[in-house]
Amino acid sequence: MVYIGICSLVGSLSVMSVKALGIALKVTFSGMNQLVYSQTWVFSFVVILCIVTQMNYLNKALDTFNTAVVSPIYYTMFTSLTILASVIMFKDWDRQNPTQIVTEMCGFVTILSGTFLLHKTKDMVDGLPPNLPIRLPKHADEDGYADDIIPLRSAADGIPLRSPRATDSFRSS
Repeated sequence: MVYIGICSLVGSLSVMSVKALGIALKVTFSGMNQLVYSQTWVFSFVVILCIVTQMNYLNKALDTFNTAVVSPIYYTMFTSLTILASVIMFKDWDRQNPTQIVTEMCGFVTILSGTFLLHKTKDMVDGLPPNLPIRLPKHADEDGYADDIIPLRSAADGIPLRSPRATDSFRSS
């Protein structure tokens, strides 16, 4: 949880730094050069540092835990922290009316619910809970051979071989 938390926190900071860097580049391309200011270069350095740190801790989390566990938790924490950082740093909700804020939160809850449901039901087959045995008996005609005889051929000399499961009634010609 610590690796995923650090990765999510640094990831949300990288999103905010990329947003600030994008604004600086947009202003630069519109005619006011922002590359002369140290803040633009600081944001560039922060983006690179955050990406390297995020990759490091995400790899540590994936080395420690299964991807099926890491991915939903990381996605949820990363999205939550990015929204929180955007609200704090760029005051995104100051320019929105309450209806827009509620709509955004409903969309966020819908995405998190979908992520939870996908993770929770990934092991279910045909509506069975994941803890029930789902092994079905094999039919004799499924692969075209009887269950007791499987003809094998030697690749080197073309001699038919007997399968260990074959009965004595099977004779090679």
